[in-house]
Amino acid sequence: MSISIEEVRHVAQLARLDLSDAELMSLQGDLNALIDHFEDIQRVDVTGIGPQSHAVEVQNVWADDLSHPGISRDLALRSSAMTKAGLFIVPQIIEE
Repeated sequence: MSISIEEVRHVAQLARLDLSDAELMSLQGDLNALIDHFEDIQRVDVTGIGPQSHAVEVQNVWADDLSHPGISRDLALRSSAMTKAGLFIVPQIIEE
């Protein structure tokens, strides 16, 4: 199967592309080469091959979810400029 120059011209008109004759000929050659590739793919025997979600085997790498002790509240608040009742105090950035 090949695409005629009239079909390429029609599709270009539908896409509102103003192509020169040289561009139409080039596009026709590219589209025909693409169709040839599709025909090659259709000839591949895939009997017995099921659908695949990935081209290669994919496996997640899971790490153990272990808890570790953090720093104490007093140590965290010690480096803050302003604190109140065991909380960080920050400047207001949203106006009312």
